[in-house]
Amino acid sequence: MDPQNDAEITAARQFLQDRGIQNVKIGVFDGDGILRGKYLSRDKFLAALDNGLSFCDVVLGWDSGDQLIDGLKFTGWHTAFPDAPVRVLPSTRREIPFEPKTVLFLGEFAGAAEAVCPRATLRRVLARAGRMGYTVYGAAEFEFFVFSETPQSVRDKGYRHLTPMTPGSFGYSVLRNSVHAELYQELLEMAAAMRFPIEGLHTETGPGVLEAALCYCEALEAADRAALFKTFAKVLAERRGLMATFMAKWSNSYPGQSGHLHLSLRRADGSAVFHDAAKPAQLPDEMRWFIGGQQTLMPELLAMVASTVNSYSRLVPGFWAPTSATWGIENRTTALRVIRGGASSQRIEYRIAAADINPYLALAAAIGSGLWGIEHQIEPDAPIEGNAYDREHAPARRLPASLGDAATRLAASPTARALFGDAFVEHHAVTRQWEQREYQKAITDWELARYFEII
Repeated sequence: MDPQNDAEITAARQFLQDRGIQNVKIGVFDGDGILRGKYLSRDKFLAALDNGLSFCDVVLGWDSGDQLIDGLKFTGWHTAFPDAPVRVLPSTRREIPFEPKTVLFLGEFAGAAEAVCPRATLRRVLARAGRMGYTVYGAAEFEFFVFSETPQSVRDKGYRHLTPMTPGSFGYSVLRNSVHAELYQELLEMAAAMRFPIEGLHTETGPGVLEAALCYCEALEAADRAALFKTFAKVLAERRGLMATFMAKWSNSYPGQSGHLHLSLRRADGSAVFHDAAKPAQLPDEMRWFIGGQQTLMPELLAMVASTVNSYSRLVPGFWAPTSATWGIENRTTALRVIRGGASSQRIEYRIAAADINPYLALAAAIGSGLWGIEHQIEPDAPIEGNAYDREHAPARRLPASLGDAATRLAASPTARALFGDAFVEHHAVTRQWEQREYQKAITDWELARYFEII
C-alpha cells in the first residue's frame, strides 16, 4: 500500500487551504487504463482523506465503451452494482495548469475490489520485489499520432480519411517541432507541472506522429506518470482542436505505435542489480534470470500487455514489433532488448508493449515475470544477433495471435495466478474474452470490400 501517513494527509489539507482550492478532481484507472473520475467539493474530499470514498463497482465491469461485460464474478447484475471503496492517495496530487482552482488526486480500489484493481495489482508485484530486496525503477515511452480532427469530425468521417496534424514522414524534424512549437511547449510544460516530466520529445517517421519518453523513477510512480500522460496528452490535443490516438495501430499504411517500457532494479543500498562489469556483456546472473522469466512467461501473460484486439494488428513481422518472445543485446527486432550502459543506465527495454497498454498491468506483467525468473533462476535462450524476424522460433516462444487466444492462455496459467491472484487473472481474462467476442460481431470495411459483390 502507498504510505498513507499523517504527514501526507496534513500536507494535502494544507495545500487545499493555502491555494484556496474549492474543488478536487478524483480519479481511478479501470481495467483498460481509462481514468474514471469526478469532481468533489473541498469538504467532501477532506472527509475522504480520512475515511475514503466510493465508486459504483460497475467501473470495473464496463468495457471501454461503457458496455456491461458479462460473465464477471466481481460485478454484474447479480451483485446489484454496490459501491466499491476507494482509498485516496494524497501522494499522487497533481496541479492541472488549465484548471487553476482544481487539483487532481488519484485513488485506488480497496476492499474486495482491490483484488482486481490494476494499480493494486502492480503494487502487489512491487511488494514482492521489496521482499526480495529490490526496488524497481521504470519509465515508458509512447508513440502517438496527432490529427487535425475533433471527436465529432472523426465520427462524421467514420474514422476514415483523417487529416494528420502534419503530412509526410519526417522523423526527428526540427522544422516540424519549430513550426508547431506552441503545442510542443505546452505539452512539455503541462507534463512538468503535472509531475509526469518528459525526458525527450520528437517527431517519429509518419504523418503527425510524435514520440515522448518519460523520465525514469520508481515503478509505481512510473505507472502513474504513464497513465496520466496518455490521458492528458489527449486532453491537451482536444483543447487545441486536435486529437491524439494511442491505438497500437490505426492504419494499415504505417507501423504500429509503441509503448516500450524500460526497467531496472536496485538493492537496498542503492547498488544496481542489472550491471556487473566483471560479467560477459556486463550482464549479472540476476539480470539474465530476469530476462529468462520475462521470455518464458511472455506468451502466458500477453493479454496483460497486448490487451486490445487492435494490439495484435501491430504484432506482425517487419513492422518494428516483435512476434516471438525473443531477446538480444541492443537489438530492436527482439521482444526484450538489453540496453548497455553503466550502473546507472543499463536496463531492459520491454518492446512487446504498444501505446495502447494499461501501464499498471503491462508493468505488472513485465516486472512480475522477471522476478519469477530470478526466484527460479530461469535461463533465457541465447541472445539473438541480427534480424529476429528472419528466424524460426521454438513453439514455446511464439506469441498468441489474437486477444482471445492470449486471454485463454492467461486464464490457464498457474504461474499468472500465483503472481497476480486468482481473482485478478479470472477477472482480466473474462474482460479480454468479452473484447474478442465484441470484435467478432463487427463487420469490417475489409470484409465488405472483399465479399460484398464477388461472393
